[in-house]
Amino acid sequence: MSYNFNQIEKKWQEYWAKNQTFKAKNNSEKPKYYVLDMFPYPSGAGLHVGHPLGYIASDIYARFKRHKGFNVLHPQGYDSFGLPAEQYAIQTGQHPAITTEANIKRYREQLDQIGFSFDWSREVRTSEPNYYRWTQWIFIQLFESWYDFEADKARPITELEKIFAAEGNSGVNAACDEDVAEFTATEWNGSSSEEKQEQLLKYRLTYLAETEVNWCPQLGTVLANDEIVNGVSERGGYPVIRKKMTQWSMRISAYAERLLQGLDKIDWTESLKESQRNWIGKSVGALVEFNIQDSEFKIPVFTTRPDTIYGVTFMTLAPEHDLVQKITTPEHKAEVDAYIEATAKRSERDRMADVKTISGVFTGAYAEHPFTKEPVPIWIGDYVLAGYGTGAVMAVPCGDQRDYGFAKHFDLPIRNIFKDVDISEEAYSGKEGTVIANSDFLNDLEYKEALNKAILELEKIGQGRGKTNYRLRDAVFSRQRYWGEPFPAYYVNGLPQMIEKEHLPLRLPEVEKYLPTETGEPPLGNASVWAWDIEKNEVVENEKIDHKTVYPLELNTMPGWAGSSWYLFRYMDAGNETEFVSEEAQKYWENVDLYIGGSEHATGHLLYSRFWTKFLYDRGMLTVDEPFKKLINQGMILGTSAFVYRLEGENKFVSKNLSEAHNVQPIHVDVSLVNASDELDIEGFKNWRPEFSDAEFITEDGKYIVGREVEKMSKSKYNVVNPDDICEDYGADTLRMYEMFLGPLEQAKPWNTAGITGVHNFLKKLWKLYHKGENFEVSEEKASAESLKSLHKTIKKVAEDIENFSFNTSVSTFMICVNELTAQKCNSREVLEPLTILIAPYAPHIAEELWEKLGHDTSVATAEYPVFEEKYLVESTKEYPISFNGKMRFTLELPMDMSKEEIEKTVLANEKTQQQLNGREPKKVIVVPGKIVNIVG
Repeated sequence: MSYNFNQIEKKWQEYWAKNQTFKAKNNSEKPKYYVLDMFPYPSGAGLHVGHPLGYIASDIYARFKRHKGFNVLHPQGYDSFGLPAEQYAIQTGQHPAITTEANIKRYREQLDQIGFSFDWSREVRTSEPNYYRWTQWIFIQLFESWYDFEADKARPITELEKIFAAEGNSGVNAACDEDVAEFTATEWNGSSSEEKQEQLLKYRLTYLAETEVNWCPQLGTVLANDEIVNGVSERGGYPVIRKKMTQWSMRISAYAERLLQGLDKIDWTESLKESQRNWIGKSVGALVEFNIQDSEFKIPVFTTRPDTIYGVTFMTLAPEHDLVQKITTPEHKAEVDAYIEATAKRSERDRMADVKTISGVFTGAYAEHPFTKEPVPIWIGDYVLAGYGTGAVMAVPCGDQRDYGFAKHFDLPIRNIFKDVDISEEAYSGKEGTVIANSDFLNDLEYKEALNKAILELEKIGQGRGKTNYRLRDAVFSRQRYWGEPFPAYYVNGLPQMIEKEHLPLRLPEVEKYLPTETGEPPLGNASVWAWDIEKNEVVENEKIDHKTVYPLELNTMPGWAGSSWYLFRYMDAGNETEFVSEEAQKYWENVDLYIGGSEHATGHLLYSRFWTKFLYDRGMLTVDEPFKKLINQGMILGTSAFVYRLEGENKFVSKNLSEAHNVQPIHVDVSLVNASDELDIEGFKNWRPEFSDAEFITEDGKYIVGREVEKMSKSKYNVVNPDDICEDYGADTLRMYEMFLGPLEQAKPWNTAGITGVHNFLKKLWKLYHKGENFEVSEEKASAESLKSLHKTIKKVAEDIENFSFNTSVSTFMICVNELTAQKCNSREVLEPLTILIAPYAPHIAEELWEKLGHDTSVATAEYPVFEEKYLVESTKEYPISFNGKMRFTLELPMDMSKEEIEKTVLANEKTQQQLNGREPKKVIVVPGKIVNIVG
């Protein structure tokens, strides 16, 4: 019987769907295990072979855990809001919901085809109103909360109002805006409702503020840092500028220390933890206040080295700092404005990464040194960022290389305040053992003592204090897009009000255009029905706005990370209509035991999800404060791109080996137009794109040879391999095993379709073990010792490999085992039945078919994992090398439990020994049991 993989795989995919084989229960006597993949975005391009890598790994582990007796939750859904669908809607006029639905349908077909054991009964989509109603509800909970540093947790805003009413805000240690002024209980109680709302907005965990954002004019929206690559938008490659806008923000900075400390409790890779530590960026130092000469303004500066304060020779502000326009003198205004405009075109990442370019402009203003009272010139420079620290640097060129370079470039003073240190060539950044000089009361003090003394003296004169700072900034939460979660907020006299829970979800309205309005408002400004009637508690036409009972709704939508920050909890209780997750379901599943996804989400999704989880834990809505216990980053499957070489200025292409003699432009070509010998299908290439239809080709012996390069698999590089084709030609089980076989899960590895035949041939060989000719034939006879040994060493190795996520070595182990069993002509049920279970997590379709043929009427997925037994690996005999005067002459297999005397007697009696001795009596016989026998003649 031949291995008809297409028929087998279709049969079992239908069986799993019909019988809901992988549906998890929210209560069970079995221990629970929750396996999750990072939320996929369903793009129109569908999956390529690189996408399923992590899914296959998580699926193997989920199936393994089921075999091991766990109640496994392995759900799937879609992060279905986002910019790509909106951009397509702008281009075609088609509603994003329609394209998203089509993309999801395509994804689902491909995922089912690969045979994943997902519990589809729990599917969630972030763009479904019954899902985003709970995203809106969580947003409201954040709005109704503040962060109490004394309790080190979020608390209801109603409790803060009570504190204000009883004692004012002077004793409140809370996360809040910088410009909060002190007030008494009397002042609070005497304030109007609007004044109270304005004050509370400065404390809420989600709040409105004017913020520096990454604005992309062509896309008409704000972009997150991770949506910008090399200063342009990741989607479309459009210019991005820095711009101030009134935005919703999330006070994630309040959780900085807890986010940092929490990393010690979770099983993540050290590199990923380090990424988050660096992003959070904790530093301990002082906040120093510099007065500005002839001005009411002051410049606060955070520094980790207050001990170097006497080395300050200038100050640098971020170009976007609030004070720049206020302190710049008229004669420097034009130059300052031009510099600010140029800086706005560079992303923060570019500015941080560019350590070579030195640029800046003098404002004409001077600060006053806190101790010497000397004038300190104030410059602006794009190496200083408004959002980090206070957006200002007290420049100490002798102790900081960037300040040093800036001072050298603009011929500013460099004062050496380090004893016995040469700074003639570069700055000195040493700390421990450094002795301060030329610094008045700090002279001859070492680093730590000088640091503490400087803070003490700054506090005495009222111009500084010790402070812990974090690089982590509050997260901008507004997007000027249509295809996102609507904010459940309307505005009364410019102040935000929340829609009550029972009236959620606030659904996206219909709009005629998905672009911003002519006046620059977000796309929701195009909606004619987008106002809130507080009497009817419903959305009504904009023309009914009267600012008495009908008010305007928020025009921005939430960012993509809103829905993906909490989706793991919705899977636990996806059908719940009254709660985002029931207490019972959350207590049972707790959090994700194993999370698999890309490392590119380290400082975006993973950080935001940890923040939301900690917040919901603070407010008693969750019993855990970390979302993901163990996290593994899968590497990337790389594509092998193909290049043709066009002569500069001509529609003529030269073959690779001839290209070096010409000025050529490499152009990506679709890999489907290239054969295994790297030869281009010239006619196919001409038909591929109209501009190449009349192209000419300079060939090598009549062949056009392309160039090859391994790079990221991407539609834009035309190096994508479609998994549908692999499944059609070789089967899903082959695809699954081959992707695991390519190399360690965490590493990047190139795809090579030519190598897939080896894995496919292995599966055919496995199939033949259970068959004799066209008939299924498995013996009930006891297996041989050799076959049991092959089986049990495979059980041991594969179980260890799965627990260590070394899936590539498991595939090798299976191949060795099947080769050994084939050579042994093994067809014993005692071996082949456990082998079927072993391979089921990797190749579930063939395993199900063989399991059924073995006489079982339940899925192999429910079978108990084989138990490794050491006894089958214990050797009963030993092949002894028999040596004469130290030279090995032959080997002899003897029982392992034979005594020293018996070994000697048996060896001497052997015919080959007698031939070697040739009638002589040996002088000595050396026997080392289990190792050697040496006869000295």
